[in-house]
Amino acid sequence: MESFSDESFALSYWDYFTFVLIRPVLAVLFTLSLLFFGWFLAWKLVLVHVPLVQEIFGLRKKPVKPKPVGRRRFTEFYNRLNAQNPSLE
Repeated sequence: MESFSDESFALSYWDYFTFVLIRPVLAVLFTLSLLFFGWFLAWKLVLVHVPLVQEIFGLRKKPVKPKPVGRRRFTEFYNRLNAQNPSLE
């Protein structure tokens, strides 16, 4: 059986640089890219349709209701009462 010398397992500076810096950075970038891609898919497919999310992010504009013509209800009510009973005036 052949014995291995220590020099055959010696790592160069490039190998140390790869193990210490490049591989962890690539692993973190890969993980973050998967998280962002998953969030993007969830946003486009599900979250945009949730009313609470729409309200928070202003995605759905509330329709502006026109004011009704007879909106002075109290005045009309008392005018009708006075028209029916002129003695109350």
